[in-house]
Amino acid sequence: PTALLALGIQQIHVGQEMIGRISAAGQLMQCSASLDVLFLLDGSYSIGKGSFERSKHFAGKLCDALDIHPDRVRVGMIQFSSTPHLEFPLDSYLTKQEVKERIKRTVFRGGRTETGQALKYILHKGFPGGRNSSVPEVLIIISDGKSQGSTAMPAMQVKERHITVFAVGIKFPRWEELQVLASEPPERHLLFAGDADDAANGLYSTLSDPVCTATAPGCKVESHPCERRTLETVKELAGNYMCWKGSKQPNAVQALLCPFTRWKRVLIKHPSRCFRTVCPDPCDSQPCQNGGTCVPEGLDRYHCLCLLGYGGDFHCAAKLSLECGVDLLFLMDSSAGVTLEGFLRFKAFLKRFLQAVVGQDSPMSVGVAQYDDDVKVPVELGQHKDALSLMKSIDALNFSGGRTLTGRALQYIAQHGFRHTPVFADVQDDLPRVVVLLTDSKSQDSVAEAAKYAKDQNIFLIGIGSSFMRAELTVVTGSPQQTIVYSDPQDLFNRMPELQRKICSVGNPEGCQAQSLDLAFAVDASSGVGLENFLRLRHFVRNSCLHFIINRDVTQIALVTYGSKAHTVFALDTHTSSSAVLQAIEQVPFLGDSASAGSALLHVYSDVMTVQKGARPGVNKAVVLLTNGGGMQDAAAPAQQLRHNGILVFVVVIGDTDRERLLRVAGSPNYLVHISSYDDLQYYQGLIIERICEEARSPVNLCKPNPCMNQGVCILGPGSYRCECHGWEGPHCETRVLRGDSPRSPALPPPSHVQWSPRGLQHYSRALQHSKR
Repeated sequence: PTALLALGIQQIHVGQEMIGRISAAGQLMQCSASLDVLFLLDGSYSIGKGSFERSKHFAGKLCDALDIHPDRVRVGMIQFSSTPHLEFPLDSYLTKQEVKERIKRTVFRGGRTETGQALKYILHKGFPGGRNSSVPEVLIIISDGKSQGSTAMPAMQVKERHITVFAVGIKFPRWEELQVLASEPPERHLLFAGDADDAANGLYSTLSDPVCTATAPGCKVESHPCERRTLETVKELAGNYMCWKGSKQPNAVQALLCPFTRWKRVLIKHPSRCFRTVCPDPCDSQPCQNGGTCVPEGLDRYHCLCLLGYGGDFHCAAKLSLECGVDLLFLMDSSAGVTLEGFLRFKAFLKRFLQAVVGQDSPMSVGVAQYDDDVKVPVELGQHKDALSLMKSIDALNFSGGRTLTGRALQYIAQHGFRHTPVFADVQDDLPRVVVLLTDSKSQDSVAEAAKYAKDQNIFLIGIGSSFMRAELTVVTGSPQQTIVYSDPQDLFNRMPELQRKICSVGNPEGCQAQSLDLAFAVDASSGVGLENFLRLRHFVRNSCLHFIINRDVTQIALVTYGSKAHTVFALDTHTSSSAVLQAIEQVPFLGDSASAGSALLHVYSDVMTVQKGARPGVNKAVVLLTNGGGMQDAAAPAQQLRHNGILVFVVVIGDTDRERLLRVAGSPNYLVHISSYDDLQYYQGLIIERICEEARSPVNLCKPNPCMNQGVCILGPGSYRCECHGWEGPHCETRVLRGDSPRSPALPPPSHVQWSPRGLQHYSRALQHSKR
């Protein structure tokens, strides 16, 4: 079977497995030569804004295959339409991140498609900010190939200057013109922007031999039959009809059959060859044991699908998996009190445990320290990414035999043990921090203060030792539930599943999900956001809801969309299950008019976060405003009203906007998240959910928002509140005092206090529903 790349516009006639290997190689390629790369982006009306954004995305992805550095690859960009416009020269941005951020900020200009004029600009100006032909020059043209002027002559002159030209098709490209633009041989220099990984592979495969460093060992460039396609509008004969023409004879006409034509869009095919780099499959060595199936991931990684009962390590050993994400540091006693035999026992236990739980895709970051008089960290946290090198480092640990200074070791580890650099610079390393203490000798210094200090640093302590260490380990951990004691050496190894459970009991996401919360999403559905980006916002809301237990007692969720006016898609008390909420979100329509965030927040204040619409007293409340920053002029005042009523306003803005105005709406930088593009929205979901969950755990004012209906006044008591009613009665002033009835006398005892507890939320909600009926 064959597989299609990029919606059928480019088709490589190979099997699905080979397509995967080409894409995997494309993701990992890196050109580190001295090279000047200039992107020439088509910004004409024939491309359109949507395809222009895809061109920008493709250029950013292609930068991942370039080692951008002042001494290696430099990148610049020109946008052309009626006239060429220099977006940034090659010497402006000298890191990959800076270049990608600048590409994202490029604005569509529109105009005619004057590709020839753009090429003449390059012939006249050269590569702006480049190194004057002292290094190879590569021009990457991203266009639909539908120029309104001649391109043949300027294209030939550009190539005569020894500039390597890649022509990258976008939308439904005219491949014939792109072939004229591309360097020889054209099949090696024609690419399609619809599949960035495949195009990166094609670019690297062409440059690898003369320009970039050699391909990885075992990798080779292969030629595959491929086909490039495009849509063209053609005239075709639809049939004949009877037509009448004049005659030379008076009072006579001539009848003829005349052809009838129509215009039709057809798919034009261009057979060719595609050159791609393919690397050896990491599964060729059959690394999975016990009947496991090897699944390749990239050029040099794989994972094993294990049979039931296996999966204890990466290669399908006996099953014991640690699926939680933590920073895990083992602190091993290496003092004379534990003896050489005890130290070797701890080493064997540690090796067996880590062999079972650490795999290629383990979310854990592991470190190992040992102590006596001094503390050593021979295995830094996150130093090893694979089990084999980690085991070698543990094997190299040596017994030292000094005094047992456990307190000093705990203090040192709390201060220095978790200072490590995240693997990815733009990812916050906020995993729970766990220290597992392995000791079999009573400490010769105080452990209580050191343990308290470690816990103050948000370090979760687990203690392992023999039975006579129980009391000291409980002092260290602060809880018997966080200690593991064993009766004999074999019993220690039997405690591995228990250690696994205790490690994963910290940072359990259920701890966040189980917090009671009334949460409203206000989503910008205006024309400024656009349909495509609105669907991304909708998908973000849907995925966020998966992090909460949705029912009357735990989390209630409301959804508001807004343009010039706000609309409640569903209220807090509309849906009582996750499935119902998710289904309702999928049906949310796009509005498409102008934006008014102020009207949306005012709507949330008056029509969503009210007891009449399901808001619960004694439960924290939050509003997440998702916007592109438009229509924020009138949002500060209603946002302040919400905060005054005890409701957090969390602003998530995508794109370039006025930060000062947004801060006035959010009230604090802690509640403002600024994201550069909609593509990056998914990467901030964890941060946003975490901050919402922090709010759910904060102290709550039972009278905010006011639970009393019909202008009743809420009066706080110890752990309770009561409503003071005027012309109404009932716990929440929900029943009108009928004519002839006597209002409650001020001399009588006040209405009974409403006691708050999580168990009472469901009862309160049902009572409120009854009163509304």
